[in-house]
Amino acid sequence: MKLIWLCLAWMLGMTVQAAPPATPYAFGVLNHRSLQATAAYWNPILKYVTARSGVPLELHIGRTANETTDRVAAGRLDFAYTNHLFTPKRDQLGWRVLARQNSSGIRGQVVVLSHSPVKTLQDLAGKPVAFANPYGFTGYYVPMDALLRAGVRVVPVFAGNQEAAMGQLMAEEVAAAGVNHQVMSDFAQRRGLSYRVLSESEPYFDLAIMASPRVSAVDGDKVRKAFIGMEHDPEGLRVLQVAAHSLGLPEARGFAPADNADYKNYRAFLKRTLVPLNE
Repeated sequence: MKLIWLCLAWMLGMTVQAAPPATPYAFGVLNHRSLQATAAYWNPILKYVTARSGVPLELHIGRTANETTDRVAAGRLDFAYTNHLFTPKRDQLGWRVLARQNSSGIRGQVVVLSHSPVKTLQDLAGKPVAFANPYGFTGYYVPMDALLRAGVRVVPVFAGNQEAAMGQLMAEEVAAAGVNHQVMSDFAQRRGLSYRVLSESEPYFDLAIMASPRVSAVDGDKVRKAFIGMEHDPEGLRVLQVAAHSLGLPEARGFAPADNADYKNYRAFLKRTLVPLNE
């Protein structure tokens, strides 16, 4: 009998050891930059969060930012780093905010090259203006709303992501660009680009780490704590520094606590904007 129990115990141990790893949660990232740059930044971060939280995460990126958002709306992602889910329709999907990028906030801007003859928003009437994509908040809705409120109609050119729009401006393929001020500043510093700001919005909280309704509260909380704790942990800070270096950023950017209420000015803007919503 003792031999039988030992055999059963050995078989159980083998079964446990041979069990496949848990299926990772799909973590979508709103791509402001190229796919390669986005992956270089986020893969080390998600590897760290997976190790610290015990919740397996796998990076998922669409070819464009709006494709990533469409995957969220279709229920194909479990977590997301985004600010595209606060439109009235997407707000009903039930995603919850866990944390946010720890920054002083982001602003939507309309910018031109320093040597451009364009001096005011009115000078852009009828001209091509680059935007990231038709779902972008600071990269489309906010700057386009500023143009419409100024009575200015432009020809929107959607580049696919923020830095692609900035690249079109740099190449002088467009007269101006609607941008996230932080991404624009990073891009200009890296490329040595000089530009002027024609319009700037109020600040909005930076992009949020969000969880799908199907992610349990327990797993969501583990992931939240791992993100928030990164810059306070030597290894986490090292990972953030490596990620920042991959984009040529001057300093690491961690994550701060946040919840749905922190994004109320997004919702208020999206209810009153003059720009037709793409939901």
